[in-house]
Amino acid sequence: MNKNDLINNIAKKSGMTKKDVETVVNGFLDEVTHALETGEKVQLIGFGTFETRKRSSRSGRNPQTGAAIKIPESTIPAFKAGSKLKDAVK
Repeated sequence: MNKNDLINNIAKKSGMTKKDVETVVNGFLDEVTHALETGEKVQLIGFGTFETRKRSSRSGRNPQTGAAIKIPESTIPAFKAGSKLKDAVK
């Protein structure tokens, strides 16, 4: 399912217009993105938690040359599924 499919499905189930649903979905995504940018967690009880995690620096290899390289520390987005979501997928 892509974003357009999600918008269409929510519009059918809710009776809202696609334009209104698109506004809500985009607003949700913007708010989650902004929260993660500022280091906050977004916790949706039962569904899951969006958060950032630190990935420590490490050594690696350039696949083209085989030369050793140093990969710097980075911050990555992460999602941890909640119990209701885990149970629904089982």
